[in-house]
Amino acid sequence: VRDADRVLAASEIGVVMLLFVIGLELSLPRLKVMRRPIFGVGGLQVLLSGIALALLSMGAGLAWKAALVVGLGLALSSTAVGLQLLSERKELTAEHGRLAFAILLFQDLAAIPLLAAIPLLGAHAAAGEGNGWLAVAKAVAVIAALVLGGRYLLRHVFRVIARTGMPEVFTAAALLVVLGSAWLMQLAGLSAGLGAFLAGVLLAESEFRHELESQIQPFEGLLLGLFFMAVGMSIDLQRVAAEPLAILAGTGLLLAVKFAVVWGASRWFGATPGGAMRSGLWLCAGGEFGLVLLSLIQHTGVASSAVTQTVLAALVLSLLLAPFIVHYSERLVLRFAASEWLLRSMQLTK
Repeated sequence: VRDADRVLAASEIGVVMLLFVIGLELSLPRLKVMRRPIFGVGGLQVLLSGIALALLSMGAGLAWKAALVVGLGLALSSTAVGLQLLSERKELTAEHGRLAFAILLFQDLAAIPLLAAIPLLGAHAAAGEGNGWLAVAKAVAVIAALVLGGRYLLRHVFRVIARTGMPEVFTAAALLVVLGSAWLMQLAGLSAGLGAFLAGVLLAESEFRHELESQIQPFEGLLLGLFFMAVGMSIDLQRVAAEPLAILAGTGLLLAVKFAVVWGASRWFGATPGGAMRSGLWLCAGGEFGLVLLSLIQHTGVASSAVTQTVLAALVLSLLLAPFIVHYSERLVLRFAASEWLLRSMQLTK
């Protein structure tokens, strides 16, 4: 494949659909019940990881605005990988599973303003101060129109479609809502994912939530897989070969910083040593939103291509290591958390 950028641009629809599905799962009662781990542990993790990684990025030569965006992007972990592994291992209801879910949920929420801010940063850098405020006003107007229109129209539209009893029409309508809302955001100079996320949130309390999710998920899975492939294709292998030590050092710093912050934040909010360690090991790698943010940064000119390529390679390497870290996480916890070793001994004795 000679032109990976075109594949990447097309496959970003998978991320748009992922954001729509995340929006569908964000019901207000669920947020209220889990508000302490979501906004406490999750908020502290994103803030501290973002600041630490931004400072490291500034040390690598980035301007503070670009460093802040890169740091916050790297602070996000992979919802797709994390939840899939937790579900496969049946650990979603364990202490570290609940903590990881809460942190990932907050990270997904935090990704939305980041995705919205980067195009505005690029527009502001290219244009004057007055044009920057005009872009912000236009973005606010489009968001308000989408929220008001979606709140009063979408549910009624789907009720009419449901009465037809034709599944293919329902599928087409679901795709139209996702892609249409994403297109509106792009017209306003914002991220397409923001529109899809807002559409999902507006439909989260509707009676069609589960049906919409089942219709969109097959497309989401295929296109999200294509997105990961396109990211791999877009890595400059010559740069990786030229800077292997820098990339390995960046990967090690990323894993270490995020593990330490997740462990510390989890312990601060009352998690056991073993639960905090497991959460840190499960979430220390980068995530798909970091990949999206880095590609947006590169396209909008917020940071140079040379820096983003190095950071991108380190982020992808951390994602490749994530399943291996999870596989050996239990051995590491039992080795370094004495309370977990005693608890396991008691369970085996019983």
